Amino acid sequence: MTNISQTIWCQWPDLTIPNGFKLTSKPLGTLSEAELSEITFYVPEYMAGATALTWIPKMPNLKIVQLLNAGYDDAIAYLRPGLTLFNAKGVHDHSTSELALALMLAKLRFIPEYVKNQIAGKWEHTSTGSLADKTVAIVGYGSIGKTFEHLIANFPINILRFAQTARDNVYPISEINKYLPEIDVVVLIVPLTDSTRNLFNKDKFDLMKPGALIINVARGAVINTDDLLEALRADRIHAALDVTDPEPLPAGHPLWSEKNVLIVPHVGGDSTSFDPRARKLVTEQLLRIFESKPMINKIAWERK
Repeated sequence: MTNISQTIWCQWPDLTIPNGFKLTSKPLGTLSEAELSEITFYVPEYMAGATALTWIPKMPNLKIVQLLNAGYDDAIAYLRPGLTLFNAKGVHDHSTSELALALMLAKLRFIPEYVKNQIAGKWEHTSTGSLADKTVAIVGYGSIGKTFEHLIANFPINILRFAQTARDNVYPISEINKYLPEIDVVVLIVPLTDSTRNLFNKDKFDLMKPGALIINVARGAVINTDDLLEALRADRIHAALDVTDPEPLPAGHPLWSEKNVLIVPHVGGDSTSFDPRARKLVTEQLLRIFESKPMINKIAWERK
């Protein structure tokens, strides 16, 4: 065991911590400079966005930032030498995959249109699309991508996998253009990096199969919003978005009124499965420190 004590800030005042560790969940805005300087292990509040990250520079003795998100692109700007960053890989795999599947089926089976008809009290039969016999591309084949494939594996479909680095049965993202004309559904699950920002833009939308569906449960900026709007307005493709750029999507933004898009407000990971899984991860990380074991989900970061 280690004698290294930790002062932890997280959103759960009842979190189980090792003996000798100190926990606070008091609102950060109520803490004095002295209290902020005591914090060595910081768990930014889930779904609090950049507001939670802005406290990092105010914690001079902070050593560890444990995110509750799988994505970490927005945290890099707040880091400094001596800080170690960890993400929540594994926590959101099933919840995000469930939403990707729900969005896919909802769009293909015209569920948004039927909801509108129900509100209007209108019974209007139409023939819908189907997932059967489609080609589905999973763009981003990490833990969420693999979980999503497991969910859809029993459908009678053709699955193509894409990742930054090619490996067995996984194509490099750099080669996706030549497959786009045959793909019916594109599911984006990549992290936001310099190489994935605006990954899907006019060039790729122009290559996509007419009527194809693109689903984004990654980060909003993986898609060029202006180019997406152009493709939607031309009736070339359809979209289902859990994330947008900008986000939150402001009132009056043209995406809201596009008939070919389904939008949900970044709820991929925020389900009933989140709290117990996130607590388990943070508890395990603290126990690893206590037992002098390596923590998991370490992020190699570089600020440019």
